[in-house]
Amino acid sequence: MDILANDLSIHGQFHDMRSFRDAFGRLMKMRCAARRAGHEILCHRALLAVEAMPGVPIQQALQQLKADERRSAMIWLTGSGPFWEDLRRHGGNDYLDCRGEVVTDSAVGEAAFRVLHDVECGLASVTPSAWDFSPVDVAWKRDAGIGDRGTVLNNWRDAETMENELPAAAVASWREVERASADRFERLTFSGDCFEQLAGIPFARSSADRVLALLGILNRLALSYDGDGKRTAAGHRLYQEHFTGQRASFSDSSDKDEARFRSKLTFPHPHKSGTYLFCPWHGKESRLTLRLHFSWPIRFREPVYVVYVGPKLAKR
Repeated sequence: MDILANDLSIHGQFHDMRSFRDAFGRLMKMRCAARRAGHEILCHRALLAVEAMPGVPIQQALQQLKADERRSAMIWLTGSGPFWEDLRRHGGNDYLDCRGEVVTDSAVGEAAFRVLHDVECGLASVTPSAWDFSPVDVAWKRDAGIGDRGTVLNNWRDAETMENELPAAAVASWREVERASADRFERLTFSGDCFEQLAGIPFARSSADRVLALLGILNRLALSYDGDGKRTAAGHRLYQEHFTGQRASFSDSSDKDEARFRSKLTFPHPHKSGTYLFCPWHGKESRLTLRLHFSWPIRFREPVYVVYVGPKLAKR
């Protein structure tokens, strides 16, 4: 699960160092609680420039904390992150609204966009602030004719509540990703060596969650057919949201890549010895640049073969 530090919850509301120190300390305690559960709180690199007090950015305010408090905060906000903009899903043209306030280009907007695209995500907010409430309702105003969509986000404001409510990370290794995939996605058929290329890659929870989310979308699409073999309305929505557009989660390889990397995009058939599947269609994970390749098109009652999960194959 992704948890994003809510940058909008720091808006110059503190009038002395003591109140800022206490509030920022609560955020750091939430970070510790999240890490104990196997999660990370992702921040934004620009958070340091946000005003903590009128005319005083967070970076300046942090310099007045005790050395150990300052060090741990600065390592997180300037060094290790992780930073949610590295895996940003929404763009500046996506209109996202919460209680009449535009939240595009903020952690609130990004968290909502992730949830709307099947990635578990919540918020961690500083208190006291204008964001001392939960859940947080966000509306995504889409293009004319498509209709708006909305979602609700869990918004944690203290470590104790987070510790009680936050589920432990479901997977802690690539091997567990492989086992979870076989257990969860009944409409997908995985080749025996599907996950082998992950063995030499350091495990990253956010990347693992993304892979599982992509497989979940594929599985749902394969299930989205009625008794007559026609794709349901829900299936059409899944296709439009995840398989079309410039930022689609899934896409076909370009004609040039299909020609150049044809051998890499051809895989042994999981069930038919001596037979091969050409699988240029793939799902995309950004942080580690992982790809998952699968058979296409998806048809009623036909197997969906997932033949590869690993580093991007079509590297120029």
